[in-house]
Amino acid sequence: MTVFVQERRRHPRLINNVPLKLSSENADVVTETKNLSCNGAYCRINKYLEPMTKLKIQLLLPFKSKAKVTTKKVSCQGVIVRSESIPGAQYFDIAIYFNDIQQKDLNCLNDYINTLLDSGTVSQG
Repeated sequence: MTVFVQERRRHPRLINNVPLKLSSENADVVTETKNLSCNGAYCRINKYLEPMTKLKIQLLLPFKSKAKVTTKKVSCQGVIVRSESIPGAQYFDIAIYFNDIQQKDLNCLNDYINTLLDSGTVSQG
């Protein structure tokens, strides 16, 4: 028997590592995504940041065309909606919701995600 599960998310999640910089009042962190959508990101950081912490975010999206890679920077603001400690490690997995992103940056992010999903080179989460 085949069971289809309705995805509750409005935007697909891309399981892929994209470099990003997170800045809050108390910390600056450079890391990479574990997964990414037009609504937010999931990543691992090396210090605890509380849920509801406001962030300035810069994503570096690598667009590939033929033999050339062009990096586009997407800037937005977000808030941490979940922070989980990793047992036995000094790392934390955090879920970030993008609460303020300009349309041009949203379009760029959407193009990046859809290009990779359409190519079949990465997984959808």
